[in-house]
Formats: sequence, structure tokens, C-alpha cells
Amino acid sequence: ENLSWEEAQEVAFECEPGTLTEKKLRVIRNIGVTRLSLGIEHFDDEILQANGRAHLSKEIFRAYDFACSLDFPQINIDLIAGMVGETPDGWSACVEKALSMEPDSITIYQMELPHNTPISRDMRIRGKRVSPVADWKTKREWVCYAFHEFEKIGYTVTSGYTAVKDLSRGHFAYRDQLWKGADMIGLGVASFGHMGGIHYQNEPHFSSYLSSLQESTLPAYRALKLTAEETLIREMILQLKLGAVSRDYFQKKFGVDIQSRFHEPFSNLQNEGLLEGNGGTMTLTREGLLRVDSLLPEFFLPQHQPLS
Repeated sequence: ENLSWEEAQEVAFECEPGTLTEKKLRVIRNIGVTRLSLGIEHFDDEILQANGRAHLSKEIFRAYDFACSLDFPQINIDLIAGMVGETPDGWSACVEKALSMEPDSITIYQMELPHNTPISRDMRIRGKRVSPVADWKTKREWVCYAFHEFEKIGYTVTSGYTAVKDLSRGHFAYRDQLWKGADMIGLGVASFGHMGGIHYQNEPHFSSYLSSLQESTLPAYRALKLTAEETLIREMILQLKLGAVSRDYFQKKFGVDIQSRFHEPFSNLQNEGLLEGNGGTMTLTREGLLRVDSLLPEFFLPQHQPLS
């Protein structure tokens, strides 16, 4: 059965401001994109250049202003706390500029340095052991500050990363549905998908990806079928990123009382003041929400626990 593009609840498009022209933005809007997400990251040109971003501040405002004129139903902007060269005053100025834009939603990530990034490679070459980005405590404080400033003008924090201006318009359908177990078809080279309880990744090279399409076969490169317990854990930890999980929801869907099944990790979080129980709902405190990614491994199966 063919799916009608017009029936899509949401069509999201992520991009860097430096890659956008007015013509490209107009095409993006005309083909039906409803949620535009701009990877601004920061407004300081020196920080943008030091972190290898492909845009400067003047391109940010040019792209944002023109996008607003095209009446996208929802515009999100991304920031990153703790980039190389960041300072407390610099972050405050960054947040102030973001506030002045009044986007429909703002997503704030805490800077990480995977081993395969240019910055990490440069550290290894130079023999440096101390990361050039802020420590986790500082990054959490900066995100907390930003959330507080946005809350003061009426925004609502809806996850460990996102604040929304108007809840009636600010729903992120892709995230909310995927984190509740919905299927997702991954399109494009090396992209990930999730269908019927199976995780898969597409071919990582364009030539092999294209060959599969020309042969009318799925361009799947690798796949993993989740067990029932893995499916439960996956959905629960994704919903924890939203700040709360409902015992009744998981009891009805999986037939499992998550408070009993995960008694030890939930108790540990409560004892640390990172989680509060409220009837059938367990809610992360603000500190817990800001640390959520580091808390999730406690809920993993033993074979998936990080190596100590």
C-alpha cells in the first residue's frame, strides 16, 4: 500500500545554517517539511571555527529569519553546551541570543568527544590526556541555566535536552512515537531503522547502497532482532529521557511491573535524589534529567553493561 506524503503527521528536516540558501529553504518548505531543525550550536564565530562547524553567526540569522518568513509550522534550534573554547560568560551570551530568537523549541546537547572525532585524533597525536571541553558537572550546570532562562519566559522542559515554547505546537512526533516503540524506516547510506522489533542499519557505502536499490532489494547491511526483554528495556530507557515513566503503561503493554523488575536501579536513583515516585509514575528530578544519559546503563542487561 502506498503512503500519501500529504497524510504525514510530521516531516522533519535537520540542517546546518551554512548549507542553506533562500532557494533551498523555499524548496524544503514547498515539499512539505513541517519541522525545521537548525544546528546552530553556538553564536560565537571563534568557537564555531574551533569546533569545525561549517557556518558562522551571520549565516545563522540569515537562515533563521528567512525560515520564519516561510511559515514553517515548527522551527527548532540546537545548541551545544561545553564546546571547545566555551566560557561561562560566552555561554550566557549564547543563551541570551537564543532567547531573543524565541524558537518553537530549543534542543541543548552536552558536548561529547567520541574517539573518531578530529578533536580526539588531535589529542592522541599531541599526547594530550585532558579533554579541551568542559567537564560533565560544568556542562550540566550550563544546560540547567539555559533551561531556567527559557522557563522564565514560558517554555516547558519536555526531555533531558529540549524546551518547548507552546506545548500545543511543540510536539516532536518522530521522537515521541519512536520512543514509544513505533517503527521507523531508515532511508539513506548507513542510516538506522527499527521495524517489527528488528534493529537494522543500511549499507555504509554509497555504491553498495545504490546497487541494492537498483536490484529492488533492501539495502540492509546488518540487523539485530530484539528479545521481548530487550524491547521492554529499550522503550523504558528511551522514555526515561522524557523525564518520567508510567508503571501502568508498561504493565498494559508488556505485562511487567517495571518498579519490581528494576527495583535496584530505581531504588539507587531515589536514594541519590535523582528520582521521585508519584503513585504510578516515576519522575526524574531536574538533576536526574540533566544526567539521564549516564544513568541509563544501570537498566541494561549484564551483557550490555559498559566495561569497567
